Amino acid sequence: MSSRMVHESALNDLRRGFTGVLLTPGDPSYEERRHVFNAMIDRSPALIALPRNEAEVARAVAYGRAEGLQIAVRGGGHSVAGNSTTDGVVVDLRLMNGVTVNPDARAVRVGGGATMADLDRATQPYALATTGGRVSTTGVGGFVLGGGSGWLERAFGLACDNLLAAEVVTAGGDLVRATPHTHSELFWALHGGGGNFGPVTSLTLRLHPLPALTAALLVWPPESGGEVARAYREFIAGAPDQVGGGLIYLTAGEEPFVPRGLVGKLVCAVLITYTGQEAQAREVMAPMLRLGHAGAMIAQLPYAQLQSMLDDPPGYRNYWSAEHLDAFPDDAVDLFCARAHDMIVPSPSQHVLFPQGGAVARDADRYPLPWRHAPWIVHPFGLWNDPADDTRGKQWARGLREDLSPWASGAVYLNFIGHEGEDRIIAGLGRHNYQRLARIKAHYDPDNTFRLNHNIKPAP
Repeated sequence: MSSRMVHESALNDLRRGFTGVLLTPGDPSYEERRHVFNAMIDRSPALIALPRNEAEVARAVAYGRAEGLQIAVRGGGHSVAGNSTTDGVVVDLRLMNGVTVNPDARAVRVGGGATMADLDRATQPYALATTGGRVSTTGVGGFVLGGGSGWLERAFGLACDNLLAAEVVTAGGDLVRATPHTHSELFWALHGGGGNFGPVTSLTLRLHPLPALTAALLVWPPESGGEVARAYREFIAGAPDQVGGGLIYLTAGEEPFVPRGLVGKLVCAVLITYTGQEAQAREVMAPMLRLGHAGAMIAQLPYAQLQSMLDDPPGYRNYWSAEHLDAFPDDAVDLFCARAHDMIVPSPSQHVLFPQGGAVARDADRYPLPWRHAPWIVHPFGLWNDPADDTRGKQWARGLREDLSPWASGAVYLNFIGHEGEDRIIAGLGRHNYQRLARIKAHYDPDNTFRLNHNIKPAP
């Protein structure tokens, strides 16, 4: 019997009783389903499996292992490295996107294929929220498992700090529930260790009261960037934990509050979020409001709306990186602002400075996330259309990291980077943590079946 016939026989076995969707090249919707967020990544999976339950996830994994095919797990598909696709088997969780809110317990159960929009829209009617990604189309699973940095982190902690339980399908096909009391080592590992241990089919997250949220987006011409960045640095140093946001160089869109002369051009912007009423927010924001911005949007708005304000359009070529800073002195400010002019403009690219501190810095050694000690993150977030711009876009991102290396902590949030080598993975987790994670990996995935991630190699 030929290998092709064996493959068809195994696929037919998988189809029997499979209530989800199985797609092979040539099937309707295959082309739509195979694409991921980063247009630089172009893979043609032998099989895209969209299961409807945990048992079907396990069957799809078993099929891939039996056929000797590489396995990728897809939630939102936002991995800049393209880890959510492969030429082998993609276990696509997007049909498992249910969200169930328990307002009395202030908890929510989220399917492994849910996006931030699914989560935020479900919790909003109860005036409850948890730290989410900064883009509404981001998958909740990969976001949380990588740590989870978002607008509300200074107030509510990282997303993984709010993880109460997770259900994981192991490489051997078992469904395990990880909590602080059951599979507790695995539970610890899921706070930054990503998808190394198996597809996470559901997460239970803690919710926080959020009766009001205010956001301000302030815009200046780029030549004001140095003054704005210094003022923002001092503002954050004295800001309460309810304040989040970031300083962002970006291409200004055609919005009512953007002066016509700045539309389509590079601008320096500050986004300030505040978990409270607009009147209180304006008092807290006063130092930034006094700087004389060129345009401003200040409003009390639903959290789900804030989450989609800066959504990145799909279909662009992506390259991202990050560096965490122990300090942001004037010399660093000057280098950060100067490098913004190397961005590809106009494009959706962003040249970002995020503050940490607040709840992010509390219990900073509890989980394998050594980067949470740093007060600042710089995040070159590149998106462009033309492949001819690939070299320029990557050089801009790498140049920013190099410029600010004298103040770098050495650690890095892995959700913000692509393939940058094993040393960066270890830096993102901490060497001692990495060794512990490798032992956990060896227990749940000794063959490294789930290696399309910031990979933790199983300990011998």
